[in-house]
Amino acid sequence: MVNLVTKLGELTLKNPVLTASGTFGYGLEYEDFVDLSRLGGFVVKGTTLEHREGNPYPRMAETPSGMLNAVGLQNKGVDYFIGHIWPRIASVDSQVIVNVSGKSIDDYAATAEKLAAIDGIRAIELNISCPNVKQGGMAFGTTCDGAASVVEAVRKAWPRHLMVKLSPNVTSITDIALAVEAAGADSVSLINTLLGMAVDIERRRPVLSTVTGGLSGPAVKPVAVRMVWQVAKAVKIPVVGLGGICSAADALEFIMAGASAIQIGTANFIDPAVTVKVIDGIADWCDRHGVSDISEIRGII
Repeated sequence: MVNLVTKLGELTLKNPVLTASGTFGYGLEYEDFVDLSRLGGFVVKGTTLEHREGNPYPRMAETPSGMLNAVGLQNKGVDYFIGHIWPRIASVDSQVIVNVSGKSIDDYAATAEKLAAIDGIRAIELNISCPNVKQGGMAFGTTCDGAASVVEAVRKAWPRHLMVKLSPNVTSITDIALAVEAAGADSVSLINTLLGMAVDIERRRPVLSTVTGGLSGPAVKPVAVRMVWQVAKAVKIPVVGLGGICSAADALEFIMAGASAIQIGTANFIDPAVTVKVIDGIADWCDRHGVSDISEIRGII
């Protein structure tokens, strides 16, 4: 049997399969379909300092080979998560990673500080694709300085594993990755959604209430694999790959391109048990090809 244990710095995963934020709720929603303890970990939906209602409907739309979403980080805030959600998932034998979002650097840092008081949370993932309200709505993650400033602030408030989720909507994702690595990130995850748009030709208006939204699903996979390969060659910290992964074969592409672990997102909506199928599929592939440890094929491209 292959050894699938994966290390992201000091964070140990029993296998390299994680879920992507916003597609797996708090894990509780999938308990009828998946044994959560089999997962390497799961990333809970985006958590902000204050309660957020999210964007007006319609905010999701199916597209060829994927979907657009503009949910807008709907959640009840970090205090609600700590008081009501965490007690229900704390006993799960899997790494729980909290996705942290904010509209200002102070928001990010304050949210991270509150989560730092919970010993069982071993990692957070920073969503730096959020708009910076103090800079006219430009996303933090689209400039090296903006990305680094968030990481530096959170690094002071958060003592454990710090993963930073990178936006693909940039000129050079490797430059952003190097900037957050220098600012104190322990790992990077990529890619977040690509900016997209759909038009309702009968109503002659955009499909989404926000006009544009994030494109995810199989349509983005070739872009994601390319960016993971580029970033893995550039940084020294672990890379977590995501974007259109629907099968073990997809996951193995990312691992061979340099990803230490992967996240599954949109595919959870199609098949709620896809994560365990991917875990089993990776193990089966390794057994058939004489691979005794997943590290043997990581980054071989």
